[in-house]
Amino acid sequence: MKLEHIGIAMRSIEEGAKIWEGILGFTPEATIEVKSQKVRAAIFDAGGVKIELLEPLGDNGPIARFLERRGEGLHHLCFEVKDIEKLLRDLKSKGVKLIDEVPRSGASAKKVAFLHPGSIHNVLIELCEK
Repeated sequence: MKLEHIGIAMRSIEEGAKIWEGILGFTPEATIEVKSQKVRAAIFDAGGVKIELLEPLGDNGPIARFLERRGEGLHHLCFEVKDIEKLLRDLKSKGVKLIDEVPRSGASAKKVAFLHPGSIHNVLIELCEK
């Protein structure tokens, strides 16, 4: 496993980009919409690990709910894995609570699945298949 990206929830990715691009000097690679997750993401390369600035599309998606409860900040860590289905089975057998027992399509059409933060010290973990 390797750290693939860090997701940061914010109300406006344009405002966030001013910091990540203008102050820290990171160059945006792309801005994409993941309609199934009701989110728009600005993606920056931070030396081999991507930073995803996540902005809700509307008021009822996961990022909108996160912002309402917790405000802006770290949303999740994403780790790249080789065989996501096998890893999900293994984790479930070890008692890890899964949000997704079956992978779904994420950004860049990769298979993704989320682990419940209650199983990982209150950190939301995303797995994405290489």
